[in-house]
Amino acid sequence: MENALSHIPTRPRPSGGRDAVAAPPDEPSDARTGRRGVALTALCFLVCAALGLQSWTALRATGFDLGIFDQAVRAYAHLALPRSPIKNVHHEFPPGFSLLGDHFTPALALLAPLYWLWDDPRTLILAQAALFAAGVPVVRRIARHAFADAEPLVVRRAADLGGLVYALGWPLLNSSYNGFHEVAFAVPFTLLMLERGLAHRYGAAALWAALLCTAKEDMGLVVGAYGLVLAVRAHRAGHRTGRTTGIALALAGPLVSAVVIGWFIPAMGGPEGYYWSYGRLGADPGDALAHVLTAPWILLQAAVTPFVKVAMLAWILGSLALLPLGSPTFLLAVPLLAERVLSDNPNHWPVINHYDAFLWPILLTASLETLARLHARRSSVRGWAVTALVLSSAAAVALGLNLLVRPDFWRPSPDKRPLATAAALIPDGATVEADNTIAPRLTARTDVVIADRTPRGADWVLLRTDDRTFPFASTDEQRQRIALLLAHGYTKTWHRDGTVLLHRTDPAVAVPGTRRPGPDSTPVREAVPGDVGANLLLR
Repeated sequence: MENALSHIPTRPRPSGGRDAVAAPPDEPSDARTGRRGVALTALCFLVCAALGLQSWTALRATGFDLGIFDQAVRAYAHLALPRSPIKNVHHEFPPGFSLLGDHFTPALALLAPLYWLWDDPRTLILAQAALFAAGVPVVRRIARHAFADAEPLVVRRAADLGGLVYALGWPLLNSSYNGFHEVAFAVPFTLLMLERGLAHRYGAAALWAALLCTAKEDMGLVVGAYGLVLAVRAHRAGHRTGRTTGIALALAGPLVSAVVIGWFIPAMGGPEGYYWSYGRLGADPGDALAHVLTAPWILLQAAVTPFVKVAMLAWILGSLALLPLGSPTFLLAVPLLAERVLSDNPNHWPVINHYDAFLWPILLTASLETLARLHARRSSVRGWAVTALVLSSAAAVALGLNLLVRPDFWRPSPDKRPLATAAALIPDGATVEADNTIAPRLTARTDVVIADRTPRGADWVLLRTDDRTFPFASTDEQRQRIALLLAHGYTKTWHRDGTVLLHRTDPAVAVPGTRRPGPDSTPVREAVPGDVGANLLLR
C-alpha cells in the first residue's frame, strides 16, 4: 500500500482552451476492475436491503416514518398528491393535506411506477437500497478523478478503497435500518453532481444540482455551497463555463430553498414556522438573525450545548480520520451540520438516524480529494487511508453490520410478535388505529393511522398494554385508552401477551375526546420524549 501511494510519477494534464474539458482518467484495462466495481455495488445493495428487510421482519420499521412514505408514494402511484393519514391525523393537519406542505420532496414521485408492480412498503426499502448502491460506481469515478495524476495502480486502489468505504458506510446502514426517507434520492444526486463537476461536465452538474433540490427543501443550501466551490475551482482552471455555472448555482441554490420554504410549502398548507427548532437563537428567522448579529457568540453556545452535539461532530468527522476537513468540498456539509448543532430538537443530535446519510457523499468525496492532494505532495497517505478505513469500518460494524449476524434481530421481540397475528385479523378496507410498530403492515390494505393520545373513532384498534409505544408517554396511558374504548362501544375480539385488538361493535356510543382533524384544524408539533438525544448511539 505504501509503495502504491507514494513516490509515484504523475501524468500530464490535458491542455486546451479556457473551457477545455479534462479528459477522464484512463480506465484500467484489467477486467477485474469492472468485476470489483460490480461486486462492491452488489455488496452495498445486499447489505442495505438486508438491514431494511431485517428491520421490517423484526417489526422495527414503524408508521413513523416508513408508513408515512408508503402512503405518500402510493398516492403518487394513483396520480394524486402525496398524502399520509398517519402523518396528517396524528399531527392534526387538515383533511387532504399534502406532504408537499410538510417537506419539499417531489423526487418521491419517481418511485410511483414501482408501486404498479408491487404495492408494498418493502418496495421502498428495496428502492432505497438500489439508490444507495447506484452511488458505488459514481464514488469510484470520483476517486479516479481525484487521483487523475497518479499511476494506474494507485487509481485502482483509490477507487476500490473509496467504493468499499462508501458501500459499507455507517450512515447508509443506519438509514437502511430505519426504513425509508427522502435521503434515498439525496445521496445519488449529490454524488452525481460532484462527479460531473470534477469531470468538468458543467451542464450535467447543474442538472443534478437541480434534481438534488427536489429531494428536500434544504438541499438548495448544499447546492449553493457547491456553486461557490465549483466557481473557485473553475476560475483557477481557466474554465469560464464552469465559473459561470458555479456562480449561477451559488445564487440559485439558496434562492430555491428560500422560495420553497417561504412560499411553496406555506402555499401547500404548511404552517409557518412549524419546523423552526432554533429557539435559542430567536423566535423566527428574522429574530434569530438580529440576535446573531448583535451577539454572535450565541452560535457557539448553541452549537456546543448540550455536549452531545460536540460528540456528534467528533463521531461524524472522526470516522473518516478528519480527512473531510482537508478539502473545500467539506463546505457543502456546513449547512447540514449547522442545522443540527444549532437545533433545539434532540432528534437531530444522535448518529443513529438518517440525517448523516445526507452528509456521506460530501464527506467521502472530500476525504478522497484530501488523500489525493497529500499524495500529489509526496506525503505518505498510507497512515491516513488505513486509519480512515479502520475507523469507518468499526463504525459500520457497531451501527449496522453486527445486527445482520444477530439472530435475535431477525425476529420480533416477544412483545411485538402478537401484533402481526392480530393485524392479520383486521379486514381489508377497515379504518384502523394501530400501534406505531405494526402500522406499516396495514397501510397497503386498510385506512390506518397510528394510535395516539386522542381517540379517532376507527372500526378497529390494535394496541399493546405492557410495553410503551410511540407516541404514548407511558403504558398506563395505553391501558387507559383501552379501558375507555371498552366502556364506550368497543369489544375485545382478540388478546395475547399484552396485545389487544378491539372492534367497534356499537358505533352509536360516543367515545369521549374523539376527534378527527377538520378543515380548521391547527397542526401540532411532536413532544420529544426526555430520553431522546441524551445518548449519541441510543437506538
